Amino acid sequence: MTHKERLLTAVNHEEPDRVPICAFFTPEIERKLLRHLGAASEATSTYQAVGGPLPILMEHDFLLTWMGPCTSFYADPAPEYTDEWGIGWKWFENGVGGSYTEMVKHPLADLKDPADFTLPDFTREDRYDGARQVIAEYGKEYAIMAGVPATLFELSWYLRGMQQVMEDLALNKDFMHAYLDRLLTWVDIAGTRLVEMGVDLIWTGDDFGMQEQMIISPAIFREFFKPRYAKLYSKWKSINPQLKIAHHSDGNIYPIIADFIEIGLDILNPIQPKSMDPARLKRDFGKHLTFWGSVDVQQVLPFGTVDEVVNEVKLRLRTMGKGGGMILAPSHAVQPETPLENIMAFYETAKTDGRYPLRL
Repeated sequence: MTHKERLLTAVNHEEPDRVPICAFFTPEIERKLLRHLGAASEATSTYQAVGGPLPILMEHDFLLTWMGPCTSFYADPAPEYTDEWGIGWKWFENGVGGSYTEMVKHPLADLKDPADFTLPDFTREDRYDGARQVIAEYGKEYAIMAGVPATLFELSWYLRGMQQVMEDLALNKDFMHAYLDRLLTWVDIAGTRLVEMGVDLIWTGDDFGMQEQMIISPAIFREFFKPRYAKLYSKWKSINPQLKIAHHSDGNIYPIIADFIEIGLDILNPIQPKSMDPARLKRDFGKHLTFWGSVDVQQVLPFGTVDEVVNEVKLRLRTMGKGGGMILAPSHAVQPETPLENIMAFYETAKTDGRYPLRL
């Protein structure tokens, strides 16, 4: 099978030749892997419209082209910088050989009227040059996914601050509805253009979960966010009925998974096994959803032995892989302290033990 055939077969709940795979890395790990493979490149793929060579070298089954607020995370090497949304960012050392960015300025913290701010212009055709290039060069062999995470909830508090947004959701509902409608325009324009260009999948993302429970109540999700996602998903699938839609949310969002299924979600990511039981998710929702992720990055990948990584991969294949509906991946970006031998064990086990029919 081509990588594209493999991915789409699995997402259509059929068994391909092997389970589709992918992984995301911090830039430090991505560059370390490139050096390990002898690649003459320092180009990274995460949050880039056109990424580096690593997804192809590691035989991932889809390629990502990123768009929107998520591209601000590693946007500038300067110690502090401001992105096109007006959000201020600062670099911090993580103490284990890596660094990351955090928001230090929320430009709409004092906003009174949702009409009183200007969004970046996503009608500009040059924004889509990277996606156009990826589709043209790789769209026959690889499935192409457009990533537009930090879609709505996250963008709302990136711009306004978490505390203020939580207060708005509870106490200032008219403002919040109008504010979210304004924010929705960016992803409506961008997502629609990407679907028209021919991406195979589109990936929205907002973190609604903490480790053991949701950040907001299911009722708040259903009032403010579900109808807006439904509008997007319906519009995009009317343009291309074959389009597959993925959504990313960290943590435990079990109470709203059925809501996502109801509005047309096809793929759920990242399936953190310390937050939600992957086997239970497969039993309860496997007829409707493809599960993307599930390999533990909180304990096993960074701190486990190679044998523990191998066993983790086999466990996820055994409990989630039957009948397709699985994209095997670490449950979030692989962090700088993760040994290379553990990363390679993930890939090697996925490619050998992930062949169908599974014999685990």
